[in-house]
Amino acid sequence: MIDSITVNNISVSYDDNEVVKDVSFSFGPGSLIGVLGPNGAGKSSLLQAMLGLIPRDHGNVRLGSHSIDEMRKQIAYVPQRSNIDWNFPIIVKDTVLLGTYPKTGLFRRPKKEDKEWSMECLRQVGMEEFAKRQIGELSGGQQQRVFLARALAQKADYFFLDEPFVGIDVSSEEVIIDILRQLKNSGKIVFVVHHDLSKVRSYFDELVLINKELIDAGPVNKVFQRDNMAKAYQRELMLEGLGVSM
Repeated sequence: MIDSITVNNISVSYDDNEVVKDVSFSFGPGSLIGVLGPNGAGKSSLLQAMLGLIPRDHGNVRLGSHSIDEMRKQIAYVPQRSNIDWNFPIIVKDTVLLGTYPKTGLFRRPKKEDKEWSMECLRQVGMEEFAKRQIGELSGGQQQRVFLARALAQKADYFFLDEPFVGIDVSSEEVIIDILRQLKNSGKIVFVVHHDLSKVRSYFDELVLINKELIDAGPVNKVFQRDNMAKAYQRELMLEGLGVSM
């Protein structure tokens, strides 16, 4: 059973500069959540702090009654493409196979079923024909699909994706959002750091809107409105045509 995720008063600082301040929210199973805010708002830092990838000043994350550390094997994370070394000599199918390691163990040889499951995950993202390619030879959209396949290979319940749609082709974006919707419909909880306001209503059910501090969190109809957006972006935006509530 997938438990709700609750973030309690997370704060993060770099060199005494507070980049995330006392952020709290909670979401239940079957949620596809967009994390919005202007550049420098702390979106990626919030995600990384939630996962324990960077230190928190204070605050915690609970998955039901469990800490994030207790549920590590149930969590999949796809970092920004700019943070990945694409020159690392690894082929596509082995990249995806790495997703099976959290549950099977890093030093155990993959079994036949692990390899078959990895190929199935590649098929889900439409990348099976590239299985023997070097990861660095792929386009940006293809690379992002492969890393989503690696996340799927983990058989996780909680997914965290940092700017997955940046610098990719339209067909890859459609494949990725379709898979994220399927995950949500199967009861998973999916967080996506996102910047394209024109896609917010069509992509997400729930939102976290921040600019260092939490502006609002909850259903799209509640959060995605003019006053909140102006407060987050600290200026009047051209919101017509974006589906922002007035």
